Amino acid sequence: MSALTPPTDMPTPTTDKITQAAMETIYLCKFRVSMDGEWLCLRELDDISLTPDPEPTHEDPNYLMANERMNLMNMAKLSIKGLIESALNLGRTLDSDYAPLQQFFVVMEHCLKHGLKAKKTFLGQNKSFWGPLELVEKLVPEAAEITASVKDLPGLKTPVGRGRAWLRLALMQKKLSEYMKALINKKELLSEFYEPNALMMEEEGAIIAGLLVGLNVIDANFCMKGEDLDSQVGVIDFSMYLKDGNSSKGSEGDGQITAILDQKNYVEELNRHLNATVNNLQAKVDALEKSNTKLTEELAVANNRIITLQEEMERVKEESSYILESNRKGPKQDRTSEGQALSEARKHLKEETQLRLDVEKELEIQISIRQEMELAMKMLEKDVCEKQDALVCLRQQLDDLRALKHELAFKLQSSDLGVKQKSELNSRLEEKTNQMAATIKQLEQSEKDLVKQAKTLNSAANKLIPKHH
Repeated sequence: MSALTPPTDMPTPTTDKITQAAMETIYLCKFRVSMDGEWLCLRELDDISLTPDPEPTHEDPNYLMANERMNLMNMAKLSIKGLIESALNLGRTLDSDYAPLQQFFVVMEHCLKHGLKAKKTFLGQNKSFWGPLELVEKLVPEAAEITASVKDLPGLKTPVGRGRAWLRLALMQKKLSEYMKALINKKELLSEFYEPNALMMEEEGAIIAGLLVGLNVIDANFCMKGEDLDSQVGVIDFSMYLKDGNSSKGSEGDGQITAILDQKNYVEELNRHLNATVNNLQAKVDALEKSNTKLTEELAVANNRIITLQEEMERVKEESSYILESNRKGPKQDRTSEGQALSEARKHLKEETQLRLDVEKELEIQISIRQEMELAMKMLEKDVCEKQDALVCLRQQLDDLRALKHELAFKLQSSDLGVKQKSELNSRLEEKTNQMAATIKQLEQSEKDLVKQAKTLNSAANKLIPKHH
């Protein structure tokens, strides 16, 4: 937009201001934006020359600024209202690719840029609305978190990009209206950044801040790490708000079909999500069944080991009792060796007893784990049944929506057919009317001819009557 006009050598102050304003927001000066019900009307004004003439026109800068403020306020009303209605009809969280949301940020950016004072830097004059937005953290402490997050974003290199990121984070926090009201109420701080007749310094800014309260019903989620907010071009798309007279007929039916399609897409997405959940639960059930089978096998091995240990224990007891009896009957000199064997047998018995206790503890642990897994299996089966019931209901709703869609499409086709039939009947009636008019004209002409013939016959009869007398 900045390359629309070539630079001139000696621009006058008035034409220089008008040219600069037109170069930044050309749509604001060439048209007057007004609202016709829920639609946008662009009324063309007298053209403002973007190149200074030898004899410059004496336009009032205050009038131009007031016109720009009114245009921006009306655009903000339309964008906020359209965003709320479309978001509620959509029924899901908005992201950065949603067109009405993108247009809302573009309009807000133009509102914040209106009447900004240019700061002189080493590279020239620079206008950025990031400076006023940084003041919000001094007025509202909750905004300090947003400002810190914006400064920590690695991909932002320009103040414009930081300001755009700040607007998105404030909308996600549902505090944009509160922050704008706090900023507009401090005119003495804003006067450092804005001209006295800028939008943020006038009544229109307070109206826009009040309109932003309605955006608290919207849920938005932005991922700004991959977005290039520095180099985006903010151009307002008027086609989203202009009313087309040819397409106004049947807009109600199109709106219903659009709503049904949105509901259909939502139900299909929910259906896919539920299918994925059911598949995950089925995979978990299969894994639990495998682990349950493995634990059952381990339990059987542990039971077999316990049985063998019990048998070995009985055998050791029998051997020890036999050794004791033989020691009582045998000579005393053999008792020492037998005592050593008995101590070894007792030691072996203690070890086997400890091993048996460890195996029993492990068996109890395995039994408790198996019970927990059986309970988890039952809960998972119950959850799967509930998900399957919900899936059946959603599929039924999807079938109903498809039937309703087909019915609406059939009604729309039948209405179009009826309109065509009526237009054909109307054309036939017009042809018959024209034919009847031509027949009437012919009858009138023949009547005139008959009257003339009657007159001639009367005159001839009148001439014949005296001759007979």
